[in-house]
Amino acid sequence: MLVVPALLGLGFLVLPLAGLLARAPWSTMPRRLAQPEVLEALRLSLLTATVATVLCLLLGVPLAWLLARVAFPGKRLVRALVTIPLVLPPVVGGVALLLALGRRGLAGQWLAETFGISLPFTTAAVVVAEAFVAMPFLVISVEGALRGADDRFEEAAATLGASRWTIFRRVTVPLVLPGIVAGGVLCWARALGEFGATITFAGNFPGVTRTMPLAVYLAMETDPESAIVLSLILLVVSVAILAGLRDRWVAAP
Repeated sequence: MLVVPALLGLGFLVLPLAGLLARAPWSTMPRRLAQPEVLEALRLSLLTATVATVLCLLLGVPLAWLLARVAFPGKRLVRALVTIPLVLPPVVGGVALLLALGRRGLAGQWLAETFGISLPFTTAAVVVAEAFVAMPFLVISVEGALRGADDRFEEAAATLGASRWTIFRRVTVPLVLPGIVAGGVLCWARALGEFGATITFAGNFPGVTRTMPLAVYLAMETDPESAIVLSLILLVVSVAILAGLRDRWVAAP
C-alpha cells in the first residue's frame, strides 16, 4: 500500500531534475562554461563560499561547544536563536542584515562613522550574508558530534594536568573532527547556493556580488540555456556533497 505513494513522492522530487537534464544544451555546454561572466560568477561563488565557511568555523565551533558543554540560563533560547536562519526566509534575513549592518543600521552606522566601513553591496556583504544563513548547519552538526563524543578522554587529559585550551585543541577537536568536517561541507554548500539574503544585502553587481545563483536568476530572463548550465553546476556540487556525506546520516546497507 505504501509503494504507490512512495513512488509518487520520488517522482515528484526527481522529475524537476530530469527536466533540467533533458533541456541542458549539451552540445554548446563547453562554450557556455567558458563565457567570462560564467567564469566570473563561478570564481566569486567559490571564493565567497569558502571565506564564509572559514568565518563559520571560527565562530560556529566555539558556539557549538558552548551549547553542548556549558549549562547557563537561557540556553534553549540561545539554541533557538542559532537555528532561526534555518527557517527564516532568506530575503527576510537579507533585510535584517541591511537594517543591522547598513550605513544607518544598528551596528552599520557605527562601523561607517568610526572606521569608514560600509558593508552593503560589496563582496564582503556576500560573505556576511552567506555566513548568516549557513552557520546553523555547522553549529548543529558540531553540537551533535560533541554530545555524542566520549568525554572520558577529556577527563583523563584533565587529570594529567592538561589545560582547558590544550584539552580542547588536542583532545576535543580530534574527537569531533568528522562532525566538524561534515558541518563545514554542508555550510559551504549552503553558502554556495545562497540567493535571497545575498541579493537583498549585497545586490547583483557583476564581478563584485553576482554569485552563481544570482547569475542563474539573471540568465533566466536573457539566456535560459546559460541558466541551465549554471544550474547543472550547482546540481553536480549538491549531489557530490550529499553522496559524500550519506554515511553521516544513514547506515550503509
